[in-house]
Amino acid sequence: MQIVRQRGDGKRLEARENIALAAALVHDVGHGPFSHAFEAVGKELELELADHEKMSDLLIREGELAEILKDMGSGFANDVADMVKGEEAQTVHNAVVSSQFDADRLDYMRRDRLMAGVRHSSIDFTWLLENLEIANVPYGLDEEKVGDRPTFVIGPKAIHAAEAYVLGLFQLYPTVYFHKATRGAEKLFVELFVHLVRLIRDSSHKKVGLAANHPLVEFAKAPEDIESALKLDDTVVWGSLSLLREAEDPLIKTFAERLQDRKLFKCIDIRAMVHHKIDPKNDGLSSLIQEVNTCCAKVLLELGNLKEQERGKDDIPIILTDQENRSPYKTVSESHGPLEQINVRTEGGSLIDLEQRSEVVAGLREFKLTRAYFDREIPEIESKIHDIVEREVKACHK
Repeated sequence: MQIVRQRGDGKRLEARENIALAAALVHDVGHGPFSHAFEAVGKELELELADHEKMSDLLIREGELAEILKDMGSGFANDVADMVKGEEAQTVHNAVVSSQFDADRLDYMRRDRLMAGVRHSSIDFTWLLENLEIANVPYGLDEEKVGDRPTFVIGPKAIHAAEAYVLGLFQLYPTVYFHKATRGAEKLFVELFVHLVRLIRDSSHKKVGLAANHPLVEFAKAPEDIESALKLDDTVVWGSLSLLREAEDPLIKTFAERLQDRKLFKCIDIRAMVHHKIDPKNDGLSSLIQEVNTCCAKVLLELGNLKEQERGKDDIPIILTDQENRSPYKTVSESHGPLEQINVRTEGGSLIDLEQRSEVVAGLREFKLTRAYFDREIPEIESKIHDIVEREVKACHK
């Protein structure tokens, strides 16, 4: 297979490279405090600027960052924003910014592994880059080829490094990103800040223990104001906890204390319990997996009812639930096309999707979690959760 040589005007290609470099650096600038947990608050309350993609787009096109980017040319900032959003013609440069093998993942996998202190999920970064090529990959619609597009492919010597990359990313989800303590803290954070914003919207900011000019109060009053959103970061939130724990409102006070003192709710792994009861030998049959999924969904519904029925002192929630799923590797049908895939060049020169080339990647199952968190100071709630699981398992698995 002949490696594709980019043709065309050299200045145009250099411009595309600069746009890709800038887009890779700034595509996540719109993340708010506590990242995706803050986005969950935004979704609950329909706060547009809590969406990091919308916020990033605004900052790149119109903010202080835009003025810096405009030094590269009058339309450079908009070109960067368009590449981040994927709204222009897809080229190999887009794969650098957003794909299953993009610069972001290669960066945060190594950084997060280091900062979390975990030994697994190591990748051979240098070897992967040394075996990275650019080749034409066919794309089409409904099995019909439309044309070819240049994208990154992995050379045959790096197949095992590519497997380790996908496997390593997959391992980071249950052990770091979706760790029970991490998610438990995020659940408290979301409950706390949704309630805080609602109180402030109802002109009850005095009940939350914050001054009228506090950044959180200003944002809650004007969540569409970009300047208010820019005042928020992790340090503002952490610094506010000592004030929030003196709030008049019981929920604000209690959950702020829990976050600051790390008194998290106790976690019950609902999916693990259900899976053990329905598929104790871990046969992994599709019919059993479907039963597990159905049962977990029904348990969550019942836990939602229990949450409304069982309230602690001052009507504070004592049960929180969590569910999530993550695919280890997206197939062609699930992705946006050839630029999204990790293609491997075989020894014979053919290009094959990594999942087809690797039994390791093909054998990975979708990671799913279903959990309940409860106030450990009210132990009778744990038995009620177990009763719900037992009842629903019997109903699903007859």
